[in-house]
Amino acid sequence: MARICQITGKKTRSGHSVSHSNIKTKRQFKVNLQKKRFFLAEEGKWITLKVSTSAIRTINKNGLYSVLKELEAKGQKVAY
Repeated sequence: MARICQITGKKTRSGHSVSHSNIKTKRQFKVNLQKKRFFLAEEGKWITLKVSTSAIRTINKNGLYSVLKELEAKGQKVAY
């Protein structure tokens, strides 16, 4: 599976490493992904998601159920 957050859609970005002499070489900025289990109280079951740390903060703030409902309203599907 690719390095993509299931909630926010964040993925690896590319850019440059810039040396002191201003020589630019390609590099990648990888997402801080964590495989995390959440308890979905409304359905009474555990789900495992591959999410970025910023998505974990969003889930803690808004609640898992509301975040999943918001994604469904936008038309995205989260496989769990």
